[in-house]
Amino acid sequence: MLTGRLVLVVEDEAMIAMLVEAALVEAGAKVALAASVDEALELIGNRRLDLAVLDCKLGEEPVTPVADRLAGLGVPIIFATGYGEDYDRGQHSNAPIFTKPFAPEELVHTIDNLLRR
Repeated sequence: MLTGRLVLVVEDEAMIAMLVEAALVEAGAKVALAASVDEALELIGNRRLDLAVLDCKLGEEPVTPVADRLAGLGVPIIFATGYGEDYDRGQHSNAPIFTKPFAPEELVHTIDNLLRR
Protein backbone atom coordinates (compact mmCIF):
# COMPACT_ATOMS: atom_id res chain seq x y z
CA MET A 1 0.00 0.00 0.00
CA LEU A 2 2.80 2.45 0.89
CA THR A 3 5.64 0.69 -0.91
CA GLY A 4 8.62 2.96 -1.49
CA ARG A 5 7.19 5.87 0.50
CA LEU A 6 9.33 7.57 3.16
CA VAL A 7 7.37 8.71 6.20
CA LEU A 8 8.83 10.83 8.99
CA VAL A 9 7.41 9.94 12.41
CA VAL A 10 8.10 12.54 15.10
CA GLU A 11 7.04 11.07 18.44
CA ASP A 12 8.63 11.30 21.88
CA GLU A 13 6.82 8.28 23.35
CA ALA A 14 8.88 5.26 22.30
CA MET A 15 6.01 2.75 22.46
CA ILE A 16 3.78 4.86 20.21
CA ALA A 17 6.65 5.48 17.79
CA MET A 18 7.31 1.74 17.57
CA LEU A 19 3.63 0.91 16.97
CA VAL A 20 3.33 3.52 14.23
CA GLU A 21 6.62 2.44 12.67
CA ALA A 22 5.57 -1.23 12.66
CA ALA A 23 2.24 -0.44 10.96
CA LEU A 24 3.94 1.71 8.32
CA VAL A 25 6.66 -0.86 7.61
CA GLU A 26 4.02 -3.59 7.33
CA ALA A 27 2.28 -1.39 4.71
CA GLY A 28 5.55 -1.15 2.77
CA ALA A 29 6.79 2.28 3.84
CA LYS A 30 10.24 3.26 4.96
CA VAL A 31 10.26 5.19 8.23
CA ALA A 32 12.52 7.89 9.63
CA LEU A 33 12.04 8.36 13.38
CA ALA A 34 12.71 11.47 15.45
CA ALA A 35 11.96 12.14 19.11
CA SER A 36 12.69 15.88 19.23
CA VAL A 37 12.26 19.01 17.15
CA ASP A 38 16.01 19.29 16.54
CA GLU A 39 16.30 15.66 15.46
CA ALA A 40 13.30 16.02 13.13
CA LEU A 41 14.67 19.17 11.52
CA GLU A 42 17.99 17.43 10.93
CA LEU A 43 16.24 14.46 9.29
CA ILE A 44 14.18 16.72 7.06
CA GLY A 45 17.33 18.35 5.74
CA ASN A 46 18.79 15.02 4.65
CA ARG A 47 15.81 13.23 3.11
CA ARG A 48 13.07 13.57 0.55
CA LEU A 49 9.94 12.78 2.53
CA ASP A 50 6.53 11.75 1.24
CA LEU A 51 4.60 12.51 4.44
CA ALA A 52 5.09 13.13 8.16
CA VAL A 53 3.23 12.08 11.29
CA LEU A 54 3.86 14.63 14.04
CA ASP A 55 3.16 14.42 17.75
CA CYS A 56 1.85 17.89 18.60
CA LYS A 57 4.07 18.27 21.66
CA LEU A 58 7.44 16.71 22.30
CA GLY A 59 7.81 17.02 26.04
CA GLU A 60 6.99 20.68 26.54
CA GLU A 61 8.17 21.70 23.06
CA PRO A 62 5.56 22.27 20.34
CA VAL A 63 6.23 20.57 16.99
CA THR A 64 5.35 23.78 15.12
CA PRO A 65 8.87 24.42 13.69
CA VAL A 66 8.83 20.96 12.12
CA ALA A 67 5.32 21.43 10.71
CA ASP A 68 6.30 24.82 9.30
CA ARG A 69 9.41 23.43 7.62
CA LEU A 70 7.52 20.50 6.11
CA ALA A 71 4.72 22.76 4.87
CA GLY A 72 7.33 24.96 3.20
CA LEU A 73 8.63 21.88 1.38
CA GLY A 74 5.13 20.76 0.37
CA VAL A 75 5.24 17.62 2.53
CA PRO A 76 1.78 16.58 3.80
CA ILE A 77 1.48 16.23 7.57
CA ILE A 78 -0.77 14.40 9.98
CA PHE A 79 -0.86 15.38 13.64
CA ALA A 80 -1.14 12.92 16.51
CA THR A 81 -2.02 14.19 19.96
CA GLY A 82 -3.25 13.22 23.36
CA TYR A 83 -4.83 16.67 23.73
CA GLY A 84 -7.92 15.92 21.64
CA GLU A 85 -9.22 16.88 18.22
CA ASP A 86 -9.59 20.53 19.20
CA TYR A 87 -5.85 21.00 19.73
CA ASP A 88 -4.75 24.25 18.08
CA ARG A 89 -2.68 23.36 15.00
CA GLY A 90 -2.13 26.99 14.12
CA GLN A 91 -1.64 27.63 10.42
CA HIS A 92 -1.80 23.86 9.81
CA SER A 93 -5.45 23.53 10.84
CA ASN A 94 -6.32 21.68 7.61
CA ALA A 95 -3.96 18.81 8.45
CA PRO A 96 -5.67 15.66 9.70
CA ILE A 97 -5.41 14.98 13.42
CA PHE A 98 -5.45 11.66 15.24
CA THR A 99 -6.30 11.58 18.93
CA LYS A 100 -4.24 9.15 20.99
CA PRO A 101 -4.81 6.33 21.40
CA PHE A 102 -5.57 5.54 17.78
CA ALA A 103 -5.47 2.41 15.64
CA PRO A 104 -2.27 2.38 13.57
CA GLU A 105 -4.23 0.75 10.73
CA GLU A 106 -6.48 3.82 10.53
CA LEU A 107 -3.40 6.02 10.33
CA VAL A 108 -2.00 3.91 7.47
CA HIS A 109 -5.32 4.19 5.64
CA THR A 110 -5.34 7.99 6.03
CA ILE A 111 -1.72 8.23 4.85
CA ASP A 112 -2.54 6.13 1.80
CA ASN A 113 -5.50 8.39 0.98
CA LEU A 114 -3.43 11.57 1.37
CA LEU A 115 -0.67 10.26 -0.87
CA ARG A 116 -3.13 9.22 -3.58
CA ARG A 117 -4.40 12.82 -3.92
